[in-house]
Amino acid sequence: MLNMSIAEIKNHLRKFRVGIAGAGGLGSNCAAALTRSGVGTLVISDFDVVEETNLNRQFYFTDQVGMLKTMALKENLFRIDDSVSVVTYQDKLHKSNISRIFSGCDVVVEAFDKPEMKEMLIETLQAEMPGTPLVIGSGVAGGGNNEAIRCRKIDDTLYICGDEISEVTENMLPMAPRVEIVANMQANVVIEILMQKK
Repeated sequence: MLNMSIAEIKNHLRKFRVGIAGAGGLGSNCAAALTRSGVGTLVISDFDVVEETNLNRQFYFTDQVGMLKTMALKENLFRIDDSVSVVTYQDKLHKSNISRIFSGCDVVVEAFDKPEMKEMLIETLQAEMPGTPLVIGSGVAGGGNNEAIRCRKIDDTLYICGDEISEVTENMLPMAPRVEIVANMQANVVIEILMQKK
């Protein structure tokens, strides 16, 4: 990859399809980084709307409050690169629709808040889409402690980005710097995986 120009990297990445499960802090910022990098198709699923409280860490703007996150994010991604293909679903993800929504994706990014949703996505993808790499975000709450944030490869299809400890609570809220570091780390892992594909 170091011997390739930006144009060559974008031409390579244009061939691929990346799924993003959740369009909150991790998902929206990861989608922006992947779009800037040149990934050709993003498949984004989220049923929520943009709220004012999201604006401190998610890739949305004040005039988008009340919009479906998928629609607002699609609009924002087109402002980065209007050639990106963005496929959106406003479905709540569950075991029965995950493989249908993310069918054909070369990599899937997990961007949920709730641990049980993360677990369900991992189990479903591994059972129904074996071999599809999944990049998880875990441990993004609070601020500082940069040295604890890392990427860990579990096996050939599972990667975890974050500190794996800092869960969101009333006293430990997600803040933009840490959320965006982990979201960009997830995007970086996706790019690394895709650059090794033909």
